[in-house]
Amino acid sequence: MSAPPPMPSDADLRRQIQFSAADGRIWLAGQRMVLMHVGALGLLRRELMHTLGPQAARRLMMRVGYASGERDAALARQLRPQADAFAMFSVGPQLHMLEGVVQVTPAQVEINLASGHFYAIYDWQHSWEAETHLRDFGAQSEPVCWTLLGYASGYTSAFMGRQVLFKEVACSGCGAAHCRIEGRILDAWPDAADMARDYDPDALPDHACAPTGPLSLPAWPAPMAAEDRPEPPADALGPLIGRSAGFTAATALLRKAAATQVTVLLTGETGVGKERFARALHALSPRAAKPFVAVNCAALPGELVESELFGTEKGAYTGADAARAGRFERAHGGTLFLDELGELPLPAQAKLLRVLQDGQIERLGAAQPRQVDVRLVCATHVDMMEAVRAGRFRQDLYYRIHVYPIRIPPLRERPDDIEPFAQHLLQRFALQHDKHISGFSDRALHALRSYAWPGNVRELENLVERSVILADAGQPVQVEHLFPDGANAPPTAPALQLQPSGRLGQAQVPACHAQLLAQLLAQPLDLPALETQLIEEAVARHQGNLAAAARLLGLTRPQLSYRLNKIRES
Repeated sequence: MSAPPPMPSDADLRRQIQFSAADGRIWLAGQRMVLMHVGALGLLRRELMHTLGPQAARRLMMRVGYASGERDAALARQLRPQADAFAMFSVGPQLHMLEGVVQVTPAQVEINLASGHFYAIYDWQHSWEAETHLRDFGAQSEPVCWTLLGYASGYTSAFMGRQVLFKEVACSGCGAAHCRIEGRILDAWPDAADMARDYDPDALPDHACAPTGPLSLPAWPAPMAAEDRPEPPADALGPLIGRSAGFTAATALLRKAAATQVTVLLTGETGVGKERFARALHALSPRAAKPFVAVNCAALPGELVESELFGTEKGAYTGADAARAGRFERAHGGTLFLDELGELPLPAQAKLLRVLQDGQIERLGAAQPRQVDVRLVCATHVDMMEAVRAGRFRQDLYYRIHVYPIRIPPLRERPDDIEPFAQHLLQRFALQHDKHISGFSDRALHALRSYAWPGNVRELENLVERSVILADAGQPVQVEHLFPDGANAPPTAPALQLQPSGRLGQAQVPACHAQLLAQLLAQPLDLPALETQLIEEAVARHQGNLAAAARLLGLTRPQLSYRLNKIRES
């Protein structure tokens, strides 16, 4: 069989590598990378071999390489969706070279995506693992390019959508002129079971954790005992999610109040989750089996507030054909949550004060009060003392409800909570929309942590749900899925790109040809119309393939989709 064609240009890959020296990050297509000394990686190999033993260290490093390859496979289809199978697959070998891991030369490659057939032979030169192993241990009897081999297997398996494993059939660490690997579908290997076991996380030998030789490991800190680790407060929707100091302090106050009957005032900006905290308080309390009734005071018309809260008797007003219990009576024995309490009209405030003083309510039109047993939880996002000074809120009622305030900090004050909550939301919305999303890219997580979140948790929910809809199935959420129009995206630090010379340089946007600019400016110019024509022509050239049209225009697919929707709506 003839040798495969040369691999395509890696210019598209180099554009994905950005060095952001201002904030100390290196990015590869949204994933954070690091540069490490080969000597330091060699030390890691040596320590693993001494502490775990050669076979366990080999399997561990193969699994690390496998995981790295799986991540890069998604990039292949994203960058070269219109390319042939060989050019698309070449993303992995080319990335290995750009990352300084090894020089890769294809010797024989057979890829059929439709049938799932795969067979390949690649030659490796200048493998960092072989060079390091030779320096530390001398020539070996078995191949030593463990992470490289794992990478090839993980990358190809994810790319093909089925298990494909490589075997190192020649290694410079064993005296060969260069390394050579051979890859086949798992079932095509006669020793398939043994090869697959190398990637089984439970396949470490029993003695792997026992140190050998003079080196001994310090005892790992014991995990906190389950009885010493408080469970996060929860309600019917699940546990409250957070780990920041501000969140932990608020939930600690919540737990202390739960067993009491004290009136709790939840404060915080709009969207921080005050109702979720109120429901969690109810679930933790002895009243958990009784009703939880929530009322948004701002949503009640002024003339109906009293009847909604306290109920009405038959004939109390025109149209009152039957007696009706109010929210206080419906919450009898349980918890009543009054959200946006600062919007309650002054007459209703006076009646609320009486309920707090003696536990009695009066229905509209009733001659006798009724006794109610209700735990009151209030919430507001306004400055209550300012409302008191302005005459919008009764001072005596303020002191009645301000017995036990709990401030829920805004999301921007607890960045440690953003990632776990976003991951939780991603799982929830992926399930809701029946769509597999492989997580967030590192750059997307960085953008989430950098954003100010004026809408707090509610805004985060909206952005994550939108990103699940915009992201391609099986792919991670990118920054452009979270902020498709780019208007609200947090600013990024200036980045350097890897130039063809191998040096770092400023990322350059290809400039328009001077003659083209002169032609455009020589006639009346309608910029919106020009943009519309360019977009429609790019989409038409690629037969509606938005990903390919976006690359032609220098946009991301979500950005192009956003502009197309604006065009179609106008």
